Amino acid sequence: MSSKSKKVLALAGYDYQGVTEDELVELYRQTLKNGMHGICFSPYVEGQKPGDQLSEAQIRRRMDIIRPYTKWVRSFSCTEGNEMIPKIAKAYGIKTLVGAWLGKDDKINQQEIENLIKVAKEGYVDIAAVGNEVMYRGDLTEDQLLAFIDKVKKALPNIPVGYVDAYYEFEHRPRITEACDVILANCYPYWEGCHCDYSLLYIKDMFNKATRAGKGKRVIISETGWPSQGTSLRAAEPSDENFMKYFINIQKWSKEEGIEIHYFSSFDESWKVGAEGDVGAYWGLWDKDEKPKY
Repeated sequence: MSSKSKKVLALAGYDYQGVTEDELVELYRQTLKNGMHGICFSPYVEGQKPGDQLSEAQIRRRMDIIRPYTKWVRSFSCTEGNEMIPKIAKAYGIKTLVGAWLGKDDKINQQEIENLIKVAKEGYVDIAAVGNEVMYRGDLTEDQLLAFIDKVKKALPNIPVGYVDAYYEFEHRPRITEACDVILANCYPYWEGCHCDYSLLYIKDMFNKATRAGKGKRVIISETGWPSQGTSLRAAEPSDENFMKYFINIQKWSKEEGIEIHYFSSFDESWKVGAEGDVGAYWGLWDKDEKPKY
């Protein structure tokens, strides 16, 4: 690394003026090599989508790719093969934030909760997440979600139990916040149209709002990231440059201030285009063919 790159490494997150494209790529690679607290696991290979059965082989292959770079891995579901993710992660020495995906189908919800409890009792869960953005999507009522959280807490008294949603939901829904052992906050400056240059300040404000809502509870950023391609959202522009800058900034902040962050995401997944528009397929640190970007 050049002397200028070393200087930039010291300043990263605050000033990229005068940094060349090559130096930015070098800095990005070094930041990734230095590792991160956590990463969100993207299990679906090209041609797959939620509802398809995952194989143990594809999970192991992708876990083997990310293992040198992360201490934690976050999974989103406990059905359709996703329940293998925490077991395989533990075999690799990686800690686990394990989610039960809750939606409008009660039969699936019950199976997700049952499997989460089972996997946790087998020793594969460090933190249990009951639902992901259920309030944001409006799939359940607060009372329904609270009943699931209560069931998991009673079944797993020695494991921290939380719920994942946008950071502001914990301000607006104090009953849910109170029920959580840990606050799992999704924080995306991109989705709020923030210019990349101001995104670090923006996410710090998001985190602080979740922290105030939690009133002393542990707060983990369960998702944050920036797309490398796609259509801009107001001032938020997807690009390779912004993707790298955002990742570098977030990891520097995480290390300097001890913020627990699960970066989104490990691999690009084409199926997400339908749900999120063209940017949906481009959040991964590795592309859809499991090759590292840049």
